[in-house]
Amino acid sequence: MSFTLAIVGRPNVGKSTLFNRLVGKKIALVDDQPGVTRDLREGNGKLGDIKFTVVDTAGMEDAPDESLQGRMRALTEHAVDVSDICLFMIDARTGVTYMDQAFAKILRKNAKNILLVANKSEGSAGDSGSIEAWGLGLGQPISISAEHGEGMGDLLHALMPFADRFEGEMMASMELPEVDIPVSDLDQFNENYFEKKPMQIAVIGRPNAGKSTLINKILGEDRLLTGPEAGITRDAISLSFVWKGTSVKFFDTAGMRKKAKIQDKIEKLSVSDGLRAVKFAEIVVVLLDADIPFEQQDLRIADLAEREGRAVVIAVNKWDLELNKQKKLNDLLEAFERLLPQLKGAPLVTISAKTGKGISQLHNAIMRAYKIWNSRISTAQLNQWLSSMVISHPPPAPNGRRIKMRYITQPKTRPPGFVVMCSNPEKVPKSYSRYLVNGLREDFNMPGTPIRMTLRSQAEKNPYKNKKKPSQSKLKKHLK
Repeated sequence: MSFTLAIVGRPNVGKSTLFNRLVGKKIALVDDQPGVTRDLREGNGKLGDIKFTVVDTAGMEDAPDESLQGRMRALTEHAVDVSDICLFMIDARTGVTYMDQAFAKILRKNAKNILLVANKSEGSAGDSGSIEAWGLGLGQPISISAEHGEGMGDLLHALMPFADRFEGEMMASMELPEVDIPVSDLDQFNENYFEKKPMQIAVIGRPNAGKSTLINKILGEDRLLTGPEAGITRDAISLSFVWKGTSVKFFDTAGMRKKAKIQDKIEKLSVSDGLRAVKFAEIVVVLLDADIPFEQQDLRIADLAEREGRAVVIAVNKWDLELNKQKKLNDLLEAFERLLPQLKGAPLVTISAKTGKGISQLHNAIMRAYKIWNSRISTAQLNQWLSSMVISHPPPAPNGRRIKMRYITQPKTRPPGFVVMCSNPEKVPKSYSRYLVNGLREDFNMPGTPIRMTLRSQAEKNPYKNKKKPSQSKLKKHLK
């Protein structure tokens, strides 16, 4: 990426709509009501031939520092400080407001470079607002319509000088090491010198469980908005960084409540965004509150992750507030085994997102769960194992004919998937399939990870079955 572009402005001027257009997909929540965006959201932006990092920010409001709006403003101010360009957006239909004027003064003091954009300028409705924008003292306003895509050429033209400048500075400062590497060692060189695809980790749970606080603690900075209010996070925010030598991408998701309790439109969109994050993740950390663990919604969330085939780690937060830790831990383990048998053996880690206690154990649990989720077993080992399982517990014999387990192989990982060739697969009871799955978990040390098993018939179809025999007259005629 050549530079970082932060989109800033007061609430409801269209920042998230432009963000979605620049990244080429609808990943930021958009609604007519103001204040939908609360956290900073980053994406890979592209306009013409220019590629850059684009940051969507919360609307800047005049509010006390300790309030939710004040904390949102502090995150936006941080984005202004670290970005190469601030794209200051106003609503051309509304015109320049007192808040626009106040924030223009802030940007003139703190921003490195500023581009003024007058959004909602489609047609002639925004002409007067665009003219007013000259009075902000930030240069010529660029008239655009983020919703309809108008004015993107003018925005590209304004960004090109910055792109050329930043690319030149980057090339001038880049020093490539001169190394003599044998051809045989190139694979190892690639592993050491080039970034691998990051591990995708989604943190999910009920509202106010501490998801954003946990990710901030792991990252080592207050990058996500936190506070005592439940339901602060709305978008599924992704953050990429290196965690103890491993390249990771964390997804912070909105708290998930029961469907019956969700009436607000934005909350419905937020939960849908979180569910999409689960589907894209590889590891799902289900975060529980130590004071009220394993409520019905917790169980639904954990079951969802397992059904989606993700590796699951259970993290019990706010452990620093627990007085009788050993008794509580025993109760948690008993409840986990009883209420979530489908995740039997999955790691359960006690942590404090506030103090950082247990974060190292969480890292180890995630790494182990990821390794198991990617594990592959040789066909020879599997078939030797299947023979011993059949000897220990033979398959049932419906109608007096015993089902034959002929062959097993593992065609996929992530999660591990197995195919068993057998006779009459439709007659194999679920209890016997569970017996085989549990045996795989125990004998090949794969606790907790979802295992997919498919039973198939190996019998070939008879091509002459159900075909009528030719009559004698037709047979004689054919022979003549």
